[in-house]
Amino acid sequence: MRIWAPSRDVADVLADLPDVECEIYDGAGPPPGGAGEVEVWIPPLIPPPGTAELLGRMARLRLLQTVSAGVEAYRPHLPDGVVLCNARGVHEAGTAEWAVGAMIAVLRDFPEFAAAQRRGEWIYHHTGVLADATVLIVGYGSIGAALERRLAGFEVDVVRVAGSAREGVHGADELPRLLPAADVVVLLVPQTPATARMADAAFLAAMKDGALLVNAARGSVLDTDALLAELRAGRLRAALDVTDPEPLPPGHPLWTAPGVFITPHVAGSTPASLRRARRLVRSQMLRYLSGEPLNNVITGSY
Repeated sequence: MRIWAPSRDVADVLADLPDVECEIYDGAGPPPGGAGEVEVWIPPLIPPPGTAELLGRMARLRLLQTVSAGVEAYRPHLPDGVVLCNARGVHEAGTAEWAVGAMIAVLRDFPEFAAAQRRGEWIYHHTGVLADATVLIVGYGSIGAALERRLAGFEVDVVRVAGSAREGVHGADELPRLLPAADVVVLLVPQTPATARMADAAFLAAMKDGALLVNAARGSVLDTDALLAELRAGRLRAALDVTDPEPLPPGHPLWTAPGVFITPHVAGSTPASLRRARRLVRSQMLRYLSGEPLNNVITGSY
């Protein structure tokens, strides 16, 4: 059985499996030959260029196991009969930790103090604080639950929102009522047609003055122009690990907009994620080889 793995360390955890030929394709250059013989593809974290065309040539592909939670780059182009699994459980810790860190950084003015340090200036002033805040988590899944666990010691009120309501979780249709009371709004929704530009001008206008928007989802779920208008007006602040466009090009107005803290899509890029990705890949391949049901199979709308 031929497998494409994204890195040597992933290939190494599969090296002892019987009748498995593992080849590395990290997406940095042209794919190896023999795409039509690949039965299992584990793509790199960043989808390689030409993914749609490549999938069209993978006639024997039966399993595509991502190392990311998002599968939007693959799902529309997946050949019939191919099982698609994501990496649910791999990036929760890193992404939730980033979200907490980003909240504190912006609310406590860490970027401003860091800039003052580089200038050698002592600029004492009061800052905001996370304590006593209402944190609205939009897209309450496994990452949202991980974020709530990490917020437990910060004396905040957490409000949960998902696509549809369930016990303890509000439905997305309640957002117009919930947004005005939130001090921090965290976007954790998957990228789907339903979530494209969900945080649009009306969404942002419903947020209270001085609120903080945190996007750890995908850049496409947020209307960049609408956010820029709010930032320039000084009404909202933002912490962004993802942007639209991405990568954010030099000279883009987001770089110099007031009140925004930007990181280059690094929330889940941690040693913990790498360890968990290796464990997931090995577990999935053992299941696949033994004919057991796979975990994290993507069905339905997501």
